[in-house]
Amino acid sequence: MAADKSFYVTTPIFYVNDVPHIGHAYTEVAADVLARWHRQAGDDTWLLTGTDEHGQKILRTATANGATPQEWADRLVESAWKPLLDTITIANDDFIRTTEPRHEVNVQKFLTTLYDAGFIYTGEYEGAYCVGCEEYKQPSDLVVGTGEYEGQQVCAIHSKPVESLHEKNYFFRMSDFEQRLLDLYEARPDFVQPESARNEVIQFVKQGLADLSISRSTFDWGIKLPWDETHVVYVWFDALLNYITATGYGQDEANFARRWPATHIVGKDILRFHAVIWPAMLMAAGIDVPKQVYGHGWLLVGGEKMSKSKLTGIAPSDITDTFGSDAFRYYFMSAITFGQDGSFSWEDLSARYHAELANGFGNLASRALAMVGKYFDGAVPAPGDYAPADKAIIDVVAAAAVEADAAIETLAIHDAISSIWTIVDALNGYITEQEPWALAKDPANAPRLATVLYTVTEGLRALAVLLSPVMPLSTQKLWNALGVEASLGALAAQPVRNAGTWGQLVPGTALGTLEPLFPRIETAE
Repeated sequence: MAADKSFYVTTPIFYVNDVPHIGHAYTEVAADVLARWHRQAGDDTWLLTGTDEHGQKILRTATANGATPQEWADRLVESAWKPLLDTITIANDDFIRTTEPRHEVNVQKFLTTLYDAGFIYTGEYEGAYCVGCEEYKQPSDLVVGTGEYEGQQVCAIHSKPVESLHEKNYFFRMSDFEQRLLDLYEARPDFVQPESARNEVIQFVKQGLADLSISRSTFDWGIKLPWDETHVVYVWFDALLNYITATGYGQDEANFARRWPATHIVGKDILRFHAVIWPAMLMAAGIDVPKQVYGHGWLLVGGEKMSKSKLTGIAPSDITDTFGSDAFRYYFMSAITFGQDGSFSWEDLSARYHAELANGFGNLASRALAMVGKYFDGAVPAPGDYAPADKAIIDVVAAAAVEADAAIETLAIHDAISSIWTIVDALNGYITEQEPWALAKDPANAPRLATVLYTVTEGLRALAVLLSPVMPLSTQKLWNALGVEASLGALAAQPVRNAGTWGQLVPGTALGTLEPLFPRIETAE
């Protein structure tokens, strides 16, 4: 695969009506792992995240807290949303806010293009509206409420009553794009993934598309329509455009051509917006549709989707303060099949932390480097002839790198980590079988001991490179301890697709001190 290809990946922009929970962090980490991998592969990579700051929900939240919507958004962005990126070690290239001029001005340009082309008209709309979703609801999207809302129609996602709205609005002729969308899904089966998400979207569009109400006149917190300032743009129509306004649409066409189209990582609850409305909007404007829309599953706690409104959200810092951000990233990317729902429990996190990270990876690194220190004065020994057991390790490392890269190409992050982890398991087994401590007892075995410890240390070099997109902090500690910065360069600059090429570690390299990668955590009974 060419190393100069473009890879533009986005998270959704998150509503600033409240603080982030681990569901938001899960999406951020997934996009970040993909971006880090592609960056290390030499691809022209760009990771965009940001915040969605318009709409009725923000207006109501701000008012309830005695602030203007802009004051509320500024406060939440600086106190909660940007700090989240540091908490979970996100290396984003840009952060877009929908209240920025670069967004608002170019949303208006986009709207004018659609209006001039005849894709927008006036009409009246009456329907059930969920402020939580900022979406008009179809009857099939509603369920009968329970508890305090018993007997009322409530949103299936938020479990709160919908509001009946009747407005004169502007509409987008989305129904014009029904067949073009179906043709797109058929021609490009990977456009919407995973398969369950693709099937859901196809069935939805086959039922028929109604035109979309894209303006509101009952409140003014939003981007004004350029031809009618008594209306503001429907928040989703505004928000989706962040993916192109952030990369130069309307103002830097060279950068836009360089970055677009994007791979969108979204939660499955906002799949229709991204896989139906968004490509239709782009088609209407004569812009390429996204490269891919990937709808990942929900994080479940106690069997329920996490929700700010149901108070089941867990703050990411609740986890990282105890286990660290690398463990957070590893756990959510490996314990859950990306694309499916996954259950979170503290017990599972703690068990995996100790078994896989502390004992599996961390202990492997500390044992191996301690033996090089003890038997070779801390300098990487030169290997002799490779025995079949050594060649087996070389093969495992080579295969893991190839398989992990192939998995990343299909966004199967969990499979990529599983492939890389075969190296951890193989090296632990290899040390047990080769017994370097026994070899060290007889000077005649010195050449064999050197080969064994070179094999293990070179395996750790490959592991550091392959795992750095997932666990950037602990792998940097390992890289420092391997002492290879001078000979091989910075860890983030290592070509990840070449990580499995054997023999990159230079014999004679002086090892540094290994900081504990995953200290044991005493859990209160």
